Amino acid sequence: MARAMSIIFLLLVLAAVSGVAYVWRYMNTPYPLDKAPADFTLEHGTTMKMAAKQLADQGLITEPWLLTWLARVHGDASRIKAGSYELTQPVTPMQLLAKLSDGDVTSATLLIVEGWNWRQVRAAMAKNPDLKHDTANLDDQAVDTALGIDAPSPEGMFFPDTYHFAKQSSELQVLKRAHEALEKQLSAAWDQRSDHLSIKTPYEALTLASIVEKETGKADDRAMVSAVFNNRLRLGMRLQTDPSVIYGLGERYDGTIHKTDLETDTPYNTYTRAGLTPTPIAMPGAKSLLAAVSPAHSNALYFVARGDGSSAFSDTLAEHNQKVRRYQLGGQ
Repeated sequence: MARAMSIIFLLLVLAAVSGVAYVWRYMNTPYPLDKAPADFTLEHGTTMKMAAKQLADQGLITEPWLLTWLARVHGDASRIKAGSYELTQPVTPMQLLAKLSDGDVTSATLLIVEGWNWRQVRAAMAKNPDLKHDTANLDDQAVDTALGIDAPSPEGMFFPDTYHFAKQSSELQVLKRAHEALEKQLSAAWDQRSDHLSIKTPYEALTLASIVEKETGKADDRAMVSAVFNNRLRLGMRLQTDPSVIYGLGERYDGTIHKTDLETDTPYNTYTRAGLTPTPIAMPGAKSLLAAVSPAHSNALYFVARGDGSSAFSDTLAEHNQKVRRYQLGGQ
């Protein structure tokens, strides 16, 4: 009897040792990675058991039950984070659990370029394979509502920058960050506004900044371009800015502004209507925002492109016409 008990005890010890050795070997043996990089995404609400099954189904791990058990023993089961992950080389189960619990997700980027309009931003999002396209079926008003934007249009409401995000983030999540960045930049610029502005509200500043952004080929001219438009607004002169006409044409713009375009009234035709456009016409950068509220000290009412990206400014129409002949008509 004693001998039998000893044998049973020995067998139990051997089984325990074998089990421990097996688990130890499993913990420290990298999973084979047939193809690198390997991507997978864990949705919100995914449990450790669900994650292990998903990874096994994708052929990325073996023995999902053991990975789940290890996660529970190690305290990682409740700490795994949703997101998109990338494996560039084989990892051990413990390394994988550390990756999931640390939220070591892969990132992608969305670039919003200074001077882009809302239509261009939407097109860039639609082409980005790493975004979840949850704005595709939303109209502009629905986008505003979803993001809590109090404005007639999403136009101008997102700050131009490069936004890094976890793969398969929603477009609304990225847009929310871009809108918050815009509000921060606009507030900072408005706090630095000059005493004698022709604009009265931050939204008007944003609208003017968008026009400055589209009218300026050379960064150093921004403050002077802003001065021209502030002076015109103060005197009740029409802004007569081509970018606003182009914006009003939308997809009908063929690359050339025709005389009929300047004469056809639209809400964005600043040749036929006085004052600012009803909304911004683009996404202005920080320098254009600051220029809109801090115009140069100048009496200039006109400017014309020199042909090298810069502009020539004039106080009077006669002086302006001379510069037009010089820079636009070859001195004729």
